[in-house]
Amino acid sequence: MQAPVAPMPGRLDGCPAPAKLNLFLHVTGRRPDGYHLLQSAFRLLDWGDTLDFTIRDDGRIHRVNDLPGIPEDADLTIRAAQSLQRASGCTFGADITVHKHLPVGGGLGGGSSDAATTLMALDRLWGLGLGHARLREIGLALGADLPFFIYGRDAFVEGIGETLQPLDLPPAWYVVVAPGTSVPTARIFASPELTRNTPPVRVHRLTLSRTRNDLQPVACAHYPEVAEALSWLEQFAPARMTGSGACVFAAVDSAAHAEQIAGRCPARWCAWRAASLARHPMHGSGVM
Repeated sequence: MQAPVAPMPGRLDGCPAPAKLNLFLHVTGRRPDGYHLLQSAFRLLDWGDTLDFTIRDDGRIHRVNDLPGIPEDADLTIRAAQSLQRASGCTFGADITVHKHLPVGGGLGGGSSDAATTLMALDRLWGLGLGHARLREIGLALGADLPFFIYGRDAFVEGIGETLQPLDLPPAWYVVVAPGTSVPTARIFASPELTRNTPPVRVHRLTLSRTRNDLQPVACAHYPEVAEALSWLEQFAPARMTGSGACVFAAVDSAAHAEQIAGRCPARWCAWRAASLARHPMHGSGVM
């Protein structure tokens, strides 16, 4: 993904909001407040949404374009900008355009990534200079995935998403399949069938082949399309669901192999070739 460009003062266009994969996802417990304790390996992909930002002097936060199924007042991107205003006391506002490519409810972190990019972009445009640590604090109050996107590299994630350690993973190619359904995260975590006591693993002893996604059996039981997509992709390589679903993925040995598999995807689904991304493009753009 390309870094954003600033064609004129007060404007930042093409800000990338990359997707992520959960290479595994274990639920290790539950806090008294109801939040689940997790362990996961998060990986950035070179594919995602992009956003444009223009400063407003009247303090208003406005999404310029319509997004089907995502009203402006419920958009995590808008909530992120408003949270940054409150945390900093900033009197500027912003017009925001979201160019949506990631499927909603796909487990790829699209909404969280859009919100994290919003925090990083507006931190620059508004001249705040809050830095990574403070932005992660603001992001965590909005969603468990936001701190990872602001962290900006592959990570071993624990707690409710706030504890991150760097992971050094070799570059990889993936096939990602969206089976045409949206899986509400809250429904999966609320299921009585969910395993909530997986023993914790240690990052220095992490072997991905011995891990799993604890949410996958629940999603497959409630959303047969997820199970069907996994079964289809398993013909070509070991496959797994990302996040709470619905998207599934498999690592393959080359871009050409990924393209070949994606090209054979049944017409009722969508499939993409994606590569791992070493760093969030916002980190190398002068935004942070």
